[in-house]
Amino acid sequence: MKKNLTKLRVRYGETDQMGIVYYGNYAQFLEQGRTEWLRELGFSYKWMEENNIHLPVVNLNIDYKAPAYYDDILLITTKLRKIPTFKIEFDYEIHNAADQLLITASTTLVFVNSATKKLQKAPDYLLKKLED
Repeated sequence: MKKNLTKLRVRYGETDQMGIVYYGNYAQFLEQGRTEWLRELGFSYKWMEENNIHLPVVNLNIDYKAPAYYDDILLITTKLRKIPTFKIEFDYEIHNAADQLLITASTTLVFVNSATKKLQKAPDYLLKKLED
C-alpha cells in the first residue's frame, strides 16, 4: 500500500525535564505523518474540510521501543493499511537518524460529513488517487 516518509526535528518544548520526548507528543508526530501522506496524494486536511470531510481519530495504538531526545531528527514512515471504506487505517514507524526504531503505531480514522455529522464512505476522489 501507499506509504510516505516525513522528516522532523524534535523541538525543546516537546521534551520533558529529562530531555526525552514526552509520550503524548507522538500522537502529533503521527498526525504530521498522516497529513504529509495525504498531501503527497494531492490533498490537504484543509481542502478536505472545505469539501465537507472530517477525519476524526477513533483508535490510536503506540508501542514505545526507545526514547527520542531534544534536537533528534525523526523519520516517520506512514503506510496505508488497506483501501479505505468508512474508515482509513494507517501503520507507522518512527526511527531516529541512526535508524533506531523508536515506536510502532497504528491509527484508525473515520470519514464524517461535516454538514450532517454522520459517517460516510471514503470520497471517490481519494479512492481514485489510490487506484492510480
